[in-house]
Amino acid sequence: MTAKMEDCTYVDNLETRLQTLEKRVYGEKGCRNTKHVKCADSMARIHAALGSTANKRERVKILHKKIEDLMKYLDPQFTDRMTIPDSMKLEFILAEEDFLLTQASLLEQASKLQPLLDSGYIRDVPEHTTKLQRLSQLHIRQQNQSEALSEEVKRQFEEYNKMMFLLSKQFSQWDETLRQLEGAKQVKPVE
Repeated sequence: MTAKMEDCTYVDNLETRLQTLEKRVYGEKGCRNTKHVKCADSMARIHAALGSTANKRERVKILHKKIEDLMKYLDPQFTDRMTIPDSMKLEFILAEEDFLLTQASLLEQASKLQPLLDSGYIRDVPEHTTKLQRLSQLHIRQQNQSEALSEEVKRQFEEYNKMMFLLSKQFSQWDETLRQLEGAKQVKPVE
């Protein structure tokens, strides 16, 4: 019983919508001749008239039969099918044989790897993007710190090398001075 009530409300709703549509099309007063014409009735009459006209005319019947052929002729690839012989098509295919074989092998590999793409790890990627973003920022910060430390170590090595050079130079001068003093002390004439 509820199904019948739902059908009735559906039909009533449909009828209300149709009346609203008719008011929009014909206006509030209806047609000029004050005769209220229903849209569905007029559309059904027009359809019947077109159908009877099409059935009476032999040319229209032939045209209806030829619609499939017309669609085939309107297809842009139809001229390619007509102008390119089968031997030429075979040559095209043979010329692309290596490419087609590699594409087929890649497709087979992709189909074998499909279960991996459907795994939970791949599906959980969006959840882990925030963690990965934080880790990448931390990595960049640590990389910048390591570069700064490398520069500081390089600077300290340069300072160390300068200091060692200056010390070795100073020791060389002291050694030379000491050698001269020792040489002057040993060369004294005996009186």
